[in-house]
This record gives sequence, C-alpha cells and structure tokens, in this order.
Amino acid sequence: MISAHIPGRVRPPPTESTHAQIIFHHADGATDIVETATGVSVMQTAVRNGIAGVIGECGGQAMCATCHVLVHARYLERLPPIDEDEGEMLQCTATPRDTERSRLGCQLMLGADLQEVEVDVPESQI
Repeated sequence: MISAHIPGRVRPPPTESTHAQIIFHHADGATDIVETATGVSVMQTAVRNGIAGVIGECGGQAMCATCHVLVHARYLERLPPIDEDEGEMLQCTATPRDTERSRLGCQLMLGADLQEVEVDVPESQI
C-alpha cells in the first residue's frame, strides 16, 4: 500500500495501544485475566467484569476502600504516588494495609504508563 501526503491534511500522530490487561489473583488461588481499554481504572474494570472481591461501593471517589488491591512489586514504579485522600482511605481497609503494595483500585488508571498490572485481591473488603 502506498501512502500519499495530501496537502492541507494533517496526519494524526501514531497512537499508543488502547488495550490494557489486568490480572487479578484471589486468595483461593483463582486468577482472572481481563482485557480492557486504557483510560479506565482497575476498580471500574473489576466491577464491570464481575471480579469477586472488588466492590467499589463509592463508585470510584476514594471514599470507601472497598476496591483495595495489593499491586505486585514489579508494577509499583509505574504507579502515581498515593495522594492524601487515598492514603487516608487505605488506613480504613478491611484487610490490613501493606505499606508497599496496597492501593485503591479506583485510583489506578490504565494508560500509557500502565498497560498491564497484576494485583492480589484481599479476602475481604468489608
């Protein structure tokens, strides 16, 4: 196929992948692998796909801690820092907070820096 430049038209920049993958590991040894779009959170993906153990009661407002997940170590460098609201909610998780790996799934957006992530789902959110 030959590509021609048409004067007056601007070619769009190359796009990054719009697909992402989340691997959810459960306490009973089960694993769910979900393909999703970028631009959504770990919590949204879990709730939309019926992933057991991720409730997302507040709908992603960082106000309930029912989307607590434990991120696998190799992904931690790619995550944004924990802000004050998330930090406060992580003090209220049903399963004790792991200071290194605990995050709220609603605050983890899939995108250019995070097109794949692996998380452990705590046994209990409430």
